[in-house]
Amino acid sequence: MTYDTNNSPVQLSRPEKLFKGQTKMEGSSILHAFTNIYFAIFALFCFKLLIKISLALLTHFYIVKGNRKEAARIAEEIYGIVPGSWADRSPLHDAAFQGRLLSLKTLIAQGFNVNLVTTDRVSALHEACLGGHVACAKLLLENGAQVNAATIDGITPLFNACCSGSVACVNMLLEFGAKPQLGSHLASPIHEAVKRGHRECMEVLLAHKVDVDQEDLQHGTLLYVACTYQRTDCVKKLLELGANVNAGKRLDSPLHAAARKSTVEIVVLLADYGANLKGRNADFKCALDLAVPNSKIEQALLLREGKGFLSSSSSSLSLSLSLSFFIFIFILIEQYLFLLPKFSTDFKIVARAYYAEISNLCFVATSAAQ
Repeated sequence: MTYDTNNSPVQLSRPEKLFKGQTKMEGSSILHAFTNIYFAIFALFCFKLLIKISLALLTHFYIVKGNRKEAARIAEEIYGIVPGSWADRSPLHDAAFQGRLLSLKTLIAQGFNVNLVTTDRVSALHEACLGGHVACAKLLLENGAQVNAATIDGITPLFNACCSGSVACVNMLLEFGAKPQLGSHLASPIHEAVKRGHRECMEVLLAHKVDVDQEDLQHGTLLYVACTYQRTDCVKKLLELGANVNAGKRLDSPLHAAARKSTVEIVVLLADYGANLKGRNADFKCALDLAVPNSKIEQALLLREGKGFLSSSSSSLSLSLSLSFFIFIFILIEQYLFLLPKFSTDFKIVARAYYAEISNLCFVATSAAQ
Protein backbone atom coordinates (compact mmCIF):
# COMPACT_ATOMS: atom_id res chain seq x y z
CA MET A 1 0.00 0.00 0.00
CA THR A 2 1.29 3.50 -0.92
CA TYR A 3 0.43 6.66 0.99
CA ASP A 4 0.33 10.27 -0.08
CA THR A 5 1.64 13.29 1.85
CA ASN A 6 -1.46 13.29 4.12
CA ASN A 7 -0.91 9.62 5.04
CA SER A 8 -3.99 8.64 3.05
CA PRO A 9 -3.87 5.33 1.16
CA VAL A 10 -3.43 5.67 -2.57
CA GLN A 11 -4.31 2.89 -5.03
CA LEU A 12 -1.53 2.32 -7.61
CA SER A 13 -2.22 1.29 -11.16
CA ARG A 14 -0.90 -2.02 -12.50
CA PRO A 15 2.03 -0.49 -14.51
CA GLU A 16 3.14 1.46 -11.45
CA LYS A 17 3.10 -1.71 -9.36
CA LEU A 18 5.19 -3.54 -11.93
CA PHE A 19 7.74 -0.67 -12.10
CA LYS A 20 8.10 -0.55 -8.34
CA GLY A 21 8.60 -4.30 -8.16
CA GLN A 22 11.30 -4.22 -10.79
CA THR A 23 13.10 -1.43 -8.91
CA LYS A 24 13.15 -3.50 -5.72
CA MET A 25 14.47 -6.53 -7.58
CA GLU A 26 17.26 -4.48 -9.22
CA GLY A 27 18.29 -3.00 -5.86
CA SER A 28 18.43 -6.39 -4.20
CA SER A 29 20.41 -7.90 -7.09
CA ILE A 30 23.04 -5.07 -6.90
CA LEU A 31 23.34 -5.55 -3.14
CA HIS A 32 23.74 -9.27 -3.64
CA ALA A 33 26.50 -8.67 -6.24
CA PHE A 34 28.42 -6.38 -3.88
CA THR A 35 28.08 -8.95 -1.10
CA ASN A 36 29.54 -11.61 -3.37
CA ILE A 37 32.49 -9.33 -4.28
CA TYR A 38 33.31 -8.61 -0.63
CA PHE A 39 33.03 -12.28 0.20
CA ALA A 40 35.40 -13.17 -2.65
CA ILE A 41 37.96 -10.59 -1.49
CA PHE A 42 37.77 -11.87 2.09
CA ALA A 43 38.11 -15.48 0.90
CA LEU A 44 41.18 -14.55 -1.19
CA PHE A 45 42.76 -12.78 1.79
CA CYS A 46 42.17 -15.81 4.02
CA PHE A 47 43.62 -18.10 1.35
CA LYS A 48 46.81 -16.00 1.04
CA LEU A 49 47.13 -15.84 4.80
CA LEU A 50 46.76 -19.61 5.03
CA ILE A 51 49.47 -20.10 2.38
CA LYS A 52 51.87 -17.77 4.18
CA ILE A 53 51.27 -19.50 7.52
CA SER A 54 51.82 -22.89 5.90
CA LEU A 55 55.04 -21.75 4.21
CA ALA A 56 56.28 -20.19 7.45
CA LEU A 57 55.67 -23.46 9.29
CA LEU A 58 57.39 -25.36 6.49
CA THR A 59 60.36 -22.96 6.68
CA HIS A 60 60.62 -23.53 10.41
CA PHE A 61 60.53 -27.27 9.79
CA TYR A 62 63.43 -27.05 7.32
CA ILE A 63 65.43 -24.85 9.74
CA VAL A 64 64.96 -27.43 12.49
CA LYS A 65 66.08 -30.16 10.10
CA GLY A 66 69.13 -28.12 9.14
CA ASN A 67 68.20 -27.53 5.49
CA ARG A 68 68.75 -23.76 5.39
CA LYS A 69 68.99 -23.60 1.59
CA GLU A 70 65.47 -24.88 1.16
CA ALA A 71 64.30 -22.62 4.00
CA ALA A 72 65.76 -19.60 2.22
CA ARG A 73 64.06 -20.58 -1.04
CA ILE A 74 60.67 -20.80 0.68
CA ALA A 75 61.26 -17.51 2.52
CA GLU A 76 61.95 -15.81 -0.81
CA GLU A 77 58.61 -17.13 -2.09
CA ILE A 78 56.82 -15.81 0.99
CA TYR A 79 58.24 -12.28 0.73
CA GLY A 80 58.53 -12.12 -3.05
CA ILE A 81 62.29 -11.46 -3.10
CA VAL A 82 64.41 -12.68 -5.98
CA PRO A 83 67.85 -13.91 -4.80
CA GLY A 84 70.61 -11.33 -5.36
CA SER A 85 68.20 -8.56 -6.40
CA TRP A 86 67.62 -5.15 -4.87
CA ALA A 87 64.52 -4.83 -2.77
CA ASP A 88 62.58 -1.88 -1.44
CA ARG A 89 62.38 -2.32 2.30
CA SER A 90 62.75 -6.04 2.75
CA PRO A 91 61.64 -7.68 6.03
CA LEU A 92 65.33 -7.56 7.06
CA HIS A 93 65.30 -3.76 6.74
CA ASP A 94 62.06 -3.44 8.71
CA ALA A 95 63.24 -5.72 11.51
CA ALA A 96 66.55 -3.82 11.79
CA PHE A 97 64.91 -0.38 11.80
CA GLN A 98 62.29 -1.38 14.40
CA GLY A 99 64.85 -3.11 16.60
CA ARG A 100 63.18 -6.53 16.45
CA LEU A 101 66.21 -8.65 17.34
CA LEU A 102 64.45 -12.05 17.38
CA SER A 103 62.84 -11.43 13.97
CA LEU A 104 66.23 -10.36 12.63
CA LYS A 105 67.84 -13.54 13.94
CA THR A 106 65.09 -15.64 12.34
CA LEU A 107 65.45 -13.92 8.97
CA ILE A 108 69.23 -14.36 9.01
CA ALA A 109 68.75 -18.02 9.96
CA GLN A 110 66.36 -18.38 7.03
CA GLY A 111 69.18 -17.37 4.72
CA PHE A 112 68.59 -13.68 4.12
CA ASN A 113 71.66 -11.82 2.89
CA VAL A 114 72.67 -9.23 5.52
CA ASN A 115 74.05 -7.01 2.74
CA LEU A 116 70.77 -6.89 0.84
CA VAL A 117 70.19 -3.30 -0.29
CA THR A 118 67.30 -1.22 -1.60
CA THR A 119 67.29 0.68 -4.87
CA ASP A 120 69.04 3.52 -3.00
CA ARG A 121 71.65 1.05 -1.70
CA VAL A 122 70.36 1.25 1.87
CA SER A 123 71.33 -1.83 3.88
CA ALA A 124 69.84 -3.30 7.02
CA LEU A 125 72.86 -1.99 8.95
CA HIS A 126 72.00 1.54 7.83
CA GLU A 127 68.50 1.07 9.24
CA ALA A 128 69.68 -0.41 12.54
CA CYS A 129 72.10 2.47 13.12
CA LEU A 130 69.51 5.07 12.15
CA GLY A 131 67.17 3.61 14.76
CA GLY A 132 70.00 3.42 17.32
CA HIS A 133 69.54 -0.34 17.82
CA VAL A 134 72.95 -1.50 18.99
CA ALA A 135 72.07 -5.19 19.41
CA CYS A 136 70.65 -5.43 15.87
CA ALA A 137 73.65 -3.62 14.40
CA LYS A 138 76.04 -5.94 16.25
CA LEU A 139 74.18 -9.02 15.00
CA LEU A 140 74.38 -7.80 11.41
CA LEU A 141 78.10 -7.00 11.71
CA GLU A 142 78.84 -10.38 13.24
CA ASN A 143 77.10 -11.99 10.26
CA GLY A 144 79.19 -10.14 7.70
CA ALA A 145 77.45 -6.78 7.14
CA GLN A 146 79.66 -4.22 5.39
CA VAL A 147 80.56 -1.59 7.98
CA ASN A 148 81.53 1.10 5.43
CA ALA A 149 78.73 0.48 2.92
CA ALA A 150 77.53 3.76 1.37
CA THR A 151 74.18 4.66 -0.17
CA ILE A 152 73.85 6.51 -3.49
CA ASP A 153 73.90 9.73 -1.40
CA GLY A 154 77.17 8.79 0.30
CA ILE A 155 75.53 7.93 3.63
CA THR A 156 77.36 5.35 5.76
CA PRO A 157 76.14 3.43 8.84
CA LEU A 158 78.45 5.62 10.96
CA PHE A 159 76.72 8.72 9.57
CA ASN A 160 73.33 7.28 10.56
CA ALA A 161 74.62 6.44 14.04
CA CYS A 162 75.74 10.05 14.47
CA CYS A 163 72.38 11.19 13.14
CA SER A 164 70.53 9.18 15.80
CA GLY A 165 72.99 10.24 18.51
CA SER A 166 73.75 6.66 19.57
CA VAL A 167 77.22 6.74 21.15
CA ALA A 168 77.08 2.96 21.63
CA CYS A 169 76.47 2.43 17.91
CA VAL A 170 79.31 4.81 17.02
CA ASN A 171 81.77 2.99 19.30
CA MET A 172 80.74 -0.43 18.00
CA LEU A 173 81.04 0.58 14.34
CA LEU A 174 84.52 1.97 15.01
CA GLU A 175 85.48 -1.31 16.69
CA PHE A 176 84.38 -3.19 13.57
CA GLY A 177 86.54 -0.99 11.34
CA ALA A 178 84.35 1.95 10.36
CA LYS A 179 86.31 4.86 8.91
CA PRO A 180 85.82 7.95 11.14
CA GLN A 181 87.06 10.42 8.53
CA LEU A 182 85.80 9.78 4.99
CA GLY A 183 86.56 11.27 1.61
CA SER A 184 85.06 14.53 0.39
CA HIS A 185 82.54 12.67 -1.80
CA LEU A 186 80.88 11.03 1.23
CA ALA A 187 78.72 12.65 3.89
CA SER A 188 80.75 13.53 7.00
CA PRO A 189 79.60 11.70 10.17
CA ILE A 190 81.20 14.21 12.55
CA HIS A 191 79.55 17.18 10.81
CA GLU A 192 76.18 15.45 11.23
CA ALA A 193 76.89 14.85 14.94
CA VAL A 194 77.77 18.54 15.45
CA LYS A 195 74.79 19.69 13.40
CA ARG A 196 72.38 17.75 15.63
CA GLY A 197 74.19 18.70 18.84
CA HIS A 198 75.38 15.18 19.70
CA ARG A 199 78.51 16.25 21.55
CA GLU A 200 79.37 12.75 22.84
CA CYS A 201 79.42 11.32 19.32
CA MET A 202 81.61 14.22 18.23
CA GLU A 203 84.06 13.59 21.08
CA VAL A 204 84.31 9.88 20.23
CA LEU A 205 85.18 10.67 16.61
CA LEU A 206 87.69 13.35 17.60
CA ALA A 207 89.31 10.80 19.93
CA HIS A 208 89.76 8.57 16.84
CA LYS A 209 92.04 11.16 15.18
CA VAL A 210 89.44 13.11 13.23
CA ASP A 211 90.80 16.58 12.42
CA VAL A 212 89.22 19.20 14.69
CA ASP A 213 89.37 21.65 11.76
CA GLN A 214 87.96 19.21 9.21
CA GLU A 215 86.14 21.19 6.52
CA ASP A 216 83.19 19.97 4.50
CA LEU A 217 82.67 21.58 1.10
CA GLN A 218 78.97 22.02 1.77
CA HIS A 219 78.91 22.85 5.48
CA GLY A 220 82.33 24.33 6.28
CA THR A 221 84.36 23.54 9.40
CA LEU A 222 83.03 21.84 12.51
CA LEU A 223 83.10 25.10 14.48
CA TYR A 224 81.22 26.89 11.71
CA VAL A 225 78.51 24.18 11.71
CA ALA A 226 78.22 24.38 15.51
CA CYS A 227 77.77 28.17 15.32
CA THR A 228 75.30 27.92 12.43
CA TYR A 229 73.06 25.48 14.31
CA GLN A 230 73.66 27.18 17.69
CA ARG A 231 75.18 24.14 19.41
CA THR A 232 76.85 25.90 22.34
CA ASP A 233 78.21 22.72 23.98
CA CYS A 234 79.91 21.68 20.76
CA VAL A 235 81.34 25.19 20.29
CA LYS A 236 82.87 25.12 23.79
CA LYS A 237 84.39 21.67 23.30
CA LEU A 238 85.82 22.48 19.86
CA LEU A 239 87.42 25.69 21.14
CA GLU A 240 88.87 23.83 24.12
CA LEU A 241 90.38 21.26 21.74
CA GLY A 242 92.10 24.00 19.75
CA ALA A 243 89.81 24.55 16.77
CA ASN A 244 90.74 27.49 14.56
CA VAL A 245 88.40 30.25 15.74
CA ASN A 246 88.48 32.08 12.40
CA ALA A 247 88.12 29.09 10.03
CA GLY A 248 84.60 28.76 8.67
CA LYS A 249 83.06 28.32 5.24
CA ARG A 250 85.25 30.08 2.72
CA LEU A 251 85.31 33.78 3.76
CA ASP A 252 82.42 33.38 6.20
CA SER A 253 83.82 32.89 9.71
CA PRO A 254 82.17 31.22 12.73
CA LEU A 255 81.67 34.71 14.19
CA HIS A 256 79.67 35.72 11.10
CA ALA A 257 77.44 32.66 11.57
CA ALA A 258 76.94 33.36 15.29
CA ALA A 259 76.13 37.04 14.68
CA ARG A 260 73.66 36.07 11.95
CA LYS A 261 71.91 33.60 14.29
CA SER A 262 71.83 36.07 17.23
CA THR A 263 73.56 33.78 19.72
CA VAL A 264 75.13 36.02 22.40
CA GLU A 265 76.86 33.27 24.37
CA ILE A 266 78.58 31.88 21.28
CA VAL A 267 79.66 35.37 20.14
CA VAL A 268 81.24 36.03 23.54
CA LEU A 269 82.97 32.62 23.47
CA LEU A 270 84.43 33.24 20.02
CA ALA A 271 85.59 36.73 21.01
CA ASP A 272 87.23 35.38 24.15
CA TYR A 273 89.17 32.87 22.04
CA GLY A 274 90.46 35.60 19.74
CA ALA A 275 87.99 35.75 16.87
CA ASN A 276 88.71 38.48 14.34
CA LEU A 277 85.99 41.09 14.97
CA LYS A 278 86.93 43.07 11.86
CA GLY A 279 87.03 40.11 9.45
CA ARG A 280 84.84 40.53 6.37
CA ASN A 281 83.05 37.87 4.34
CA ALA A 282 82.43 37.65 0.59
CA ASP A 283 79.84 40.45 0.89
CA PHE A 284 82.45 42.69 2.60
CA LYS A 285 80.50 42.56 5.88
CA CYS A 286 81.92 42.09 9.34
CA ALA A 287 80.09 40.42 12.23
CA LEU A 288 78.78 43.77 13.49
CA ASP A 289 77.17 44.46 10.10
CA LEU A 290 75.26 41.15 10.31
CA ALA A 291 73.95 41.71 13.85
CA VAL A 292 70.38 42.89 14.34
CA PRO A 293 70.36 46.63 15.20
CA ASN A 294 69.99 47.41 18.92
CA SER A 295 70.25 43.71 19.77
CA LYS A 296 72.35 42.08 22.50
CA ILE A 297 74.64 40.75 19.78
CA GLU A 298 75.35 44.27 18.55
CA GLN A 299 75.98 45.49 22.11
CA ALA A 300 78.37 42.60 22.81
CA LEU A 301 80.32 43.20 19.61
CA LEU A 302 80.53 46.95 20.23
CA LEU A 303 81.74 46.29 23.76
CA ARG A 304 84.42 43.89 22.50
CA GLU A 305 85.54 46.30 19.81
CA GLY A 306 85.67 49.09 22.40
CA LYS A 307 87.94 47.04 24.65
CA GLY A 308 90.24 46.29 21.75
CA PHE A 309 90.41 49.96 20.81
CA LEU A 310 91.14 51.03 24.37
CA SER A 311 93.86 48.41 24.68
CA SER A 312 95.60 49.48 21.47
CA SER A 313 95.22 53.15 22.37
CA SER A 314 96.66 52.68 25.84
CA SER A 315 99.67 50.78 24.49
CA SER A 316 100.32 53.49 21.88
CA LEU A 317 99.95 56.18 24.52
CA SER A 318 102.42 54.40 26.80
CA LEU A 319 104.91 54.21 23.96
CA SER A 320 104.41 57.89 23.20
CA LEU A 321 104.95 58.91 26.84
CA SER A 322 108.10 56.78 27.06
CA LEU A 323 109.54 58.32 23.92
CA SER A 324 108.63 61.80 25.14
CA PHE A 325 110.49 61.15 28.38
CA PHE A 326 113.60 60.00 26.50
CA ILE A 327 113.42 63.05 24.24
CA PHE A 328 113.19 65.32 27.26
CA ILE A 329 116.26 63.69 28.80
CA PHE A 330 118.12 63.82 25.48
CA ILE A 331 117.35 67.53 25.06
CA LEU A 332 118.74 68.26 28.51
CA ILE A 333 121.90 66.29 27.73
CA GLU A 334 122.22 67.99 24.34
CA GLN A 335 121.95 71.45 25.81
CA TYR A 336 124.50 70.59 28.48
CA LEU A 337 126.94 69.06 25.96
CA PHE A 338 126.77 72.03 23.62
CA LEU A 339 127.76 74.30 26.47
CA LEU A 340 130.99 72.33 26.84
CA PRO A 341 133.62 73.42 24.29
CA LYS A 342 135.66 70.25 24.51
CA PHE A 343 133.14 68.17 22.49
CA SER A 344 133.87 68.08 18.81
CA THR A 345 131.59 69.26 16.02
CA ASP A 346 131.16 65.68 14.70
CA PHE A 347 129.73 64.52 18.00
CA LYS A 348 127.26 67.40 17.98
CA ILE A 349 126.08 66.44 14.45
CA VAL A 350 125.54 62.82 15.48
CA ALA A 351 123.66 63.94 18.58
CA ARG A 352 121.34 66.12 16.48
CA ALA A 353 120.67 63.19 14.11
CA TYR A 354 119.64 60.98 17.02
CA TYR A 355 117.43 63.73 18.31
CA ALA A 356 115.65 64.04 14.93
CA GLU A 357 115.11 60.25 14.70
CA ILE A 358 113.58 60.03 18.17
CA SER A 359 111.35 62.98 17.40
CA ASN A 360 110.00 61.17 14.31
CA LEU A 361 109.30 58.05 16.37
CA CYS A 362 107.43 60.13 18.90
CA PHE A 363 105.31 61.72 16.15
CA VAL A 364 104.38 58.29 14.68
CA ALA A 365 103.43 56.89 18.10
CA THR A 366 101.29 59.94 18.89
CA SER A 367 99.48 59.64 15.53
CA ALA A 368 98.73 55.96 16.18
CA ALA A 369 97.32 56.80 19.60
CA GLN A 370 94.99 59.36 18.06
